[in-house]
Amino acid sequence: MSAHSTPSDELIEHHRSVAAGGSAMTTVSYCAVSDDGIAFDHEMWIRTEILPQLKRLTDAVHKEGAAASIQLGHCGFFANKNAIGKTPIGPTRKLCLFRYSICREMAAEDMERVKEDFGKAAKIAIEAGFDAVEIHAGHGYLLSQFLSPWTNKRKDKYGGSLINRLRFPASVIKYVRESIGDGYPILVKMNLEDGFKGGLKIDEAVKVAKYFETAGASALVPSCGFTARTSFYMMRGQVPILDYVKSEKNPFTKIGMALFGRFIVKKVPYKELLLLEQAKRIREAVKIPVIYIGGVCSLDNMNTVMDEGFEFVQIGRAIVRDPDFVKKLQAKEITASDCDHCNRCVAEMANKGLVCTSKNKGLKTKQYKL
Repeated sequence: MSAHSTPSDELIEHHRSVAAGGSAMTTVSYCAVSDDGIAFDHEMWIRTEILPQLKRLTDAVHKEGAAASIQLGHCGFFANKNAIGKTPIGPTRKLCLFRYSICREMAAEDMERVKEDFGKAAKIAIEAGFDAVEIHAGHGYLLSQFLSPWTNKRKDKYGGSLINRLRFPASVIKYVRESIGDGYPILVKMNLEDGFKGGLKIDEAVKVAKYFETAGASALVPSCGFTARTSFYMMRGQVPILDYVKSEKNPFTKIGMALFGRFIVKKVPYKELLLLEQAKRIREAVKIPVIYIGGVCSLDNMNTVMDEGFEFVQIGRAIVRDPDFVKKLQAKEITASDCDHCNRCVAEMANKGLVCTSKNKGLKTKQYKL
């Protein structure tokens, strides 16, 4: 968690511990490019006032011999209305059941402002000492909302065909590239598919990847899912509804989740390397590196991914479970993570930050507040 939208001591310690644990690069996520793009009131948004704290974070990571990246994005139509103090924005006016709010359709001046916010945020990231930025154009965040037919019903040049839906997200990547120059790494997280009928599919995702490469991306991170609709499509595994109910502060949301959560949130079985076949299509379509993410929890998984031609592997819950995961693999102390994919860590994010809270007696519980 980031009190007052500022990097906390816990956040800095978490990323330092990940770096010390053997990871080559740790990514700070999620950081909004403006104060109207946050999902929670404790979520960080980037600005010059927090440069000293950001520098503390990157210095701590660099001291451990690792690189630091920061994920930049905007929540769009599922931004928290209470946290931002105004009506959220999105590609099209739309009801968000995730927030019980209706966003307003973005005008040309909104798009210009958000594009400039991404550019400013990238410059601040460089000044803060980050070695790369990751533009979030997946998971149903704002840029992903423009790409998805489900959230983008515009009738102008920014809606309709894939070329039109690509226009704004690609312009953001291009603007960031122009703002910071050719020598700085820009990673782009994107969706392979949204995970529901009427959303973005893999065939379109391949074309999106090519456009992002042309726009200035240095590497792609293909993922999946839509936060406001199919959040567990990206995480897979257990759906801890009771834990969500306990952590929810809004009484109406709490009651709704208790009564209807099991029917609304679709459970998708977890499996190792769950996105490999789709991600291979992206890797074959572009010349820039493709970073594999999705169901990596063992040394065998990593070797399989590298043998398939991926240059980098991104690991999530295995490192949340144990920041020393990579170091232990290197020392041959372990060959796989003991994360049981209970997803209680996800349920706790709104209150405690990202913490491992497994109740499996065979696992040692560790907590790292973000």
